[in-house]
Amino acid sequence: MKKAMIEQLVLGMVGTNTWLIKNKEINELLIIDPADESARIEEKIDRMGGIPVAVLLTHGHFDHMLAADDLRDEYGIPIIACAAEQQVLTDSIKNLSGSWASAHVLLADQWVCDGKKLELAGFSIEVFHTPGHTAGSCCYYLPEEEVLFSGDTLFAQSVGRTDFPTGSGTDMQASVKRLLKELPETTRVCPGHNEETTIGYEKRYNPFA
Repeated sequence: MKKAMIEQLVLGMVGTNTWLIKNKEINELLIIDPADESARIEEKIDRMGGIPVAVLLTHGHFDHMLAADDLRDEYGIPIIACAAEQQVLTDSIKNLSGSWASAHVLLADQWVCDGKKLELAGFSIEVFHTPGHTAGSCCYYLPEEEVLFSGDTLFAQSVGRTDFPTGSGTDMQASVKRLLKELPETTRVCPGHNEETTIGYEKRYNPFA
């Protein structure tokens, strides 16, 4: 039986999806890509009745992490990101904050790599390093919950842009093909922007499949 309660907030100047996933059995909660507006995220957490235990970043662009520092301070929780994304998180030009908003940099508390298994909030989480949108983009897969948090790697019938610093069209295509090959078709995909989809749907209708 699935134990996850998943809630979506669309935040920030470019409408980024911030995802909150709560374990209904133990009331612990994960925050994925806290875009901005930390007060709204905290209000949502209060309504869900969850206890935050970590922030997970799919990549380092400003529109996915501007509220991370505030939430780390508020709840005393770690920020987790892919080790290959350190150069983006710590450079306001590469993370785009310098040109879109006020310059902002960030250091994670824990750096992970491809294949890393995490045990957080009572969930088993597999890290997929999926370069393309940025060099250190990653996705978080919860097999027992049949859900993938895909950041800006995989969208409904699309993929993330590859023309930003450290992006690569070749890497993006390889990353998307890997996800569609390795994950079950029933997997729910919660992306960084726009609506949800499934792996099976993207296998059939994504032009980058």
